[in-house]
Amino acid sequence: MVAFDATEALTPYREGRGYGAILFDRQRLRQAEPALFSAAYWAERARPVDEGGRGGAWFVDAPFGASVLRQYRRGGLVAKLSRDRYLWSGADRTRSFAEFRLMRALIARKLPVPRPLAACYLRQGLRYRAAILMERLEGVRSLADRAHVAGRGAPWEETGRLVARFHRAGLDHADLNAHNILFDGNGRGWMIDFDRGLLRIPATRWRERNLKRLHRSLLKLRGERSVDEVNKDYARLRRAYDLAWNRGY
Repeated sequence: MVAFDATEALTPYREGRGYGAILFDRQRLRQAEPALFSAAYWAERARPVDEGGRGGAWFVDAPFGASVLRQYRRGGLVAKLSRDRYLWSGADRTRSFAEFRLMRALIARKLPVPRPLAACYLRQGLRYRAAILMERLEGVRSLADRAHVAGRGAPWEETGRLVARFHRAGLDHADLNAHNILFDGNGRGWMIDFDRGLLRIPATRWRERNLKRLHRSLLKLRGERSVDEVNKDYARLRRAYDLAWNRGY
C-alpha cells in the first residue's frame, strides 16, 4: 500500500469505454483534467523532444510553468504488438503513478530531479495507457551532448559523483544512459527518466548493472571518437564514482 501524502490529489475520470485517474501535485495544480496529457490540447504550446527516448514526449509551455509531457511507449520487439498499452495490475502499479511517486521520494531525499506535476492512466479492459507531466529543467544539456561537443572536457568526474549520490540513496535506475544525465550552465547535475526505477538497499550487483548500461550508452553514442577515448573518459567517471561511494556521499 502507498502511504498517504496530503500534497497529492486524485481525480477519477471516464473516457469512452475506459476509466482512469489523475494523480497530481495540489501545490502546483489547482485541478487536473485528461486533456492535459494530450499534445493536441496544447497545440502550438507543445513541441516534440528530439533527444533520446522513443518519441511521445513534448516540451509544453503550460500556465503552471514550463513542463515536459511524456506518454509511455514500449520499445523493442514488444512494441510491434502494442506500442503504448500495458497489462493492468492495479492503479498504484501503473507506470505513471509509480514514477510520479518515485520522483517525489527522490526529491524528499534532496536529490536533483525534476518535480513531477501530474500522472494519469486510462484503463480499458485488461490494459491501460499512461502519461506523466513534470517540471522542465531550463538551460540543461545531456551528458551525451556534452560528450559529443567537449569530449575529454565533458563533466566525467561530476557524472561519477552524481551517480554515486543516487546509488547511495538506493536508486536503481532502469535505463541509466547518457541522455538521462543532465548538467546546467553552472555545472549542477540532474537525473531524469525514472520509469521502472526502484528504491532498494544499495548492493553491488544492481549498481554495477547501472554503470555498465551507462558505459554501453557512451560507446554507442561516441560518434567519431574512438573506443579507447571513450573508455578513458569512462575510467575517469568510474574513479570519481568509486571515490564518492567509498566516502559515503
